Amino acid sequence: MTELLDDDPGTDLREVLWRVRTHMELPEGFRAEIIEADEDSGCIEVSHTGPHAHARAANRLRNAMDAHLSDGPYAVRFGIDIVDRRRVWCPDAVIALEDDVENGTCEYGLAASEVPLVAEVVAPGHEERERDRVRKRRAYAQAGIPVYVLIDDYDLRGTVSVFTVPRPDKADYAAEHRVPYGMDVEVPEGPAKGFVIGEAITGPPRDDG
Repeated sequence: MTELLDDDPGTDLREVLWRVRTHMELPEGFRAEIIEADEDSGCIEVSHTGPHAHARAANRLRNAMDAHLSDGPYAVRFGIDIVDRRRVWCPDAVIALEDDVENGTCEYGLAASEVPLVAEVVAPGHEERERDRVRKRRAYAQAGIPVYVLIDDYDLRGTVSVFTVPRPDKADYAAEHRVPYGMDVEVPEGPAKGFVIGEAITGPPRDDG
């Protein structure tokens, strides 16, 4: 990939990372994301799509949400990149217009401006927790994505957070509704409005130990 780096010495780091990312070929079960980047700092982060317990919760969420959306024009999918200003993310679940999910809204994935909801299931490991709780929350808010759902096995005995009212200028969400496993929380707006996340998706509260 050397040629991607040599043709314009004035190109900023975001462009370099983007060019490398669009030419990467990863084995099945891995994803490459540019979560945060500016002209001076950033990196491509390669991660596994998650262990069995993580995949089970993500699958339950996607299946239930897909059923909730079945009578409308929206669909939920996994494995589709979201693109925003040379950043790229691959959430555990993303809602988009079904035509967009099938065809893509830009050459390399779905434009963040067309995405009303993203969801992540926190994977084990300190870096993974920090990524989903802090950096992806910041990035999704900066991109103006209206709803961010976070299912977190590792917060107390398990929590679900629904973040709304993005503030791109603050890189954060103005509203957060967080409940422990065992309680229900509803998505308050958008195509998934009224969708309930509860024990059927998360499983019961986790053991203290």
